[in-house]
Amino acid sequence: MRVGVIQFPGSCDERDAVRALSHLGAEPVLLWHGTADLDGAEAIVLPGGFTYGDYLRTGAIAQFAPVMGAVADFAERGGPVLGICNGFQVLCEARLLPGALTRNEGLRFIHRRQALRVETPGTWLDAPAGAVLDIPVKHGEGRYVHDDPDGLAAAGQVLVRYCHADGTVDDDANPNGSVAGIAGVTNAAGNVAGLMPHPEHAVEALLGSTDGAKILGAVLRAGVGA
Repeated sequence: MRVGVIQFPGSCDERDAVRALSHLGAEPVLLWHGTADLDGAEAIVLPGGFTYGDYLRTGAIAQFAPVMGAVADFAERGGPVLGICNGFQVLCEARLLPGALTRNEGLRFIHRRQALRVETPGTWLDAPAGAVLDIPVKHGEGRYVHDDPDGLAAAGQVLVRYCHADGTVDDDANPNGSVAGIAGVTNAAGNVAGLMPHPEHAVEALLGSTDGAKILGAVLRAGVGA
């Protein structure tokens, strides 16, 4: 599968995403933010980083990049789109995902391995509900906010929650104060997803976990295309 990885000014994890996708058997291609051509991509990944220096708000400027119009059209046709960390922020700003991301509750940058409980398997997640994944987080503005988290959950739009190793979700397991411990969500159709943790840093045993493959590899195994 040909996967487009969007490259914005300030992106810093795009090459990590390319390496991870290649490791999983995909054909990744970097797509520059200034073009509206997705170069035949069958899936899109918006990687982590600090687009445009995170001026105004995280993702606030990136949403206006020419490539985002093409991404929106691709998503509208049912194409799979994944935003990781800063990419999640961009998708929320572009209204392709519900809610928003703001500064961590403790106002500190967080970098650690993190347990995640699977809530809604689907296009971007190849693991059963209730499974616990080990995926690193690294962010300063990862607190997810939404005015109706219960409604999101009822609609099957909560992808993963922060949890303890045994799957328990509580405030102690929540690294940033996200509402209801939400670490990732999808759109109503399920083909667009975003999460703050970094699956691209967890696809090789040498890095401590291969659970990222259950996220990045899911769409490849499913063979989903636009």
